[in-house]
Amino acid sequence: MFPKIETERLVLREITQEDTDSIFACFSNDEAMRYYGQEVFENIEQAEKLVSFFADSYLENRGIRWGIERKGNPGLIGTMGFNAWSPKHQRAEIGYEIHPEHWRQGYATEAAASILTYGFEFMNLARIGAIVFTENDGSNEMLIKLGFQKEGVLRNYMVQSGVSHHTHMYSILKMRGR
Repeated sequence: MFPKIETERLVLREITQEDTDSIFACFSNDEAMRYYGQEVFENIEQAEKLVSFFADSYLENRGIRWGIERKGNPGLIGTMGFNAWSPKHQRAEIGYEIHPEHWRQGYATEAAASILTYGFEFMNLARIGAIVFTENDGSNEMLIKLGFQKEGVLRNYMVQSGVSHHTHMYSILKMRGR
């Protein structure tokens, strides 16, 4: 059963094919994808495949991705979750995107804080990593605010639209008693 998480303002829930339009709206938006590391979607079929990919990742214990919905407002404003999950090594990487209409309102921070707790308490993670374009000020600031530590720079780590980008590598470790 897919875990549902509620925060003060948000519901983090399973992403279904009924969310395809919301997924497409986000992943076809140039601003939302500017620092994502992939090209913008051009058709709805790409969104359908991504929804299936998220479902398969969860079923195959490779990751978990929640849809982010504002309480009382149906429709996803973005997604967030863990990829590159290694239960054996007790680690995963956090990934997310929020539609630009909802930036700078604290939704990503609120959602991230709740899934970090979920990862440490229910997935038995000891380490959660993050890879962020160096020029993505919003994500870099959010991760530091959440307690992530910068571990270094991965040079020319992501290629998007034919251009290589440096990324920061972050991690947060499970604290004893957390």
